[in-house]
Amino acid sequence: MDSVINKQQSTIRNATLLFSVAFLIFFVVSLYAGEVYLLEEGGIKVLFESPHEPVARELAEIYPGVRAELEKVFGWDLNIIPSIILLKDSKQFQQMIRSPLTVAFAVPEKDLVVIDYSKISSHPLNLRNIFKHELCHLLLHRHIKSAALPRWLDEGIAQWVSDGVGDIILEQKRSLLNKAAFTGRFIPLGSLAEGFPRREQDLILAYEESRSFVDHIIGKFGRESVLEILELMKRGENVHAAVLKSCSIPFGDLEKGWHSALRRRITWFTYLSYNLYEILFAFAALLTIYGAIRLMLRKRRLMKEMEELE
Repeated sequence: MDSVINKQQSTIRNATLLFSVAFLIFFVVSLYAGEVYLLEEGGIKVLFESPHEPVARELAEIYPGVRAELEKVFGWDLNIIPSIILLKDSKQFQQMIRSPLTVAFAVPEKDLVVIDYSKISSHPLNLRNIFKHELCHLLLHRHIKSAALPRWLDEGIAQWVSDGVGDIILEQKRSLLNKAAFTGRFIPLGSLAEGFPRREQDLILAYEESRSFVDHIIGKFGRESVLEILELMKRGENVHAAVLKSCSIPFGDLEKGWHSALRRRITWFTYLSYNLYEILFAFAALLTIYGAIRLMLRKRRLMKEMEELE
């Protein structure tokens, strides 16, 4: 594959010869049957198979800008050389993540991002924002101990800085958060600290709650309050202590206030709009049943009239 060799600043070779980290070697060898190449350019390493060379170069081109944006938002350095793995086969991706909605994930311990480009290319998703979302995970874990960083905060912050883009494909027209607010069946944030549920509907709700709670803090206390919470956690505070110091309100009260704010926003019209498809389907089913009953009664009446005539 001579076309993938750049004689100027980039070096592309067989990836298994360049990665000294045993995890990455095992990872690549076990996943790819064909030859894998590595692009080193722009401060990142991108593993790819030949069809994705243009995508790899695009990531290398946009990385400096995305990194600068993240460092400006948080005031923290992203002083790493991240490794990106581009997959062209969703089956390979599913062997690792086992979630049909997931399009990318980060492994902060390895400064690694894995992207299922087959899903991104087949959906109206923004590669730059997805890349920014995953790099945000690396930045947060670079400065805050993973044990102290709740999963919901990790995901909420990453969605905030990437314009709402998450690790998963979300159907924007239908919000499970609205349904949860109407019924009061929220997932407690405490249960989302270690990880997210695997069930599809619960997973979507977990992502929506994470972004919504961060937005609630920003709307009530300002953008600087969120950044202060993160800075306090960087210094060793847990999320409850950080929220109390930054917002002057216990975490539990803040969560209850967020629930109340969501409930006030939801009306019967909103809930009916959310369930429009189900309502129309049920109405159509009732019409079908009604029509069938009328037809049956009509047949019986006709049969009775014929018997009387005879």
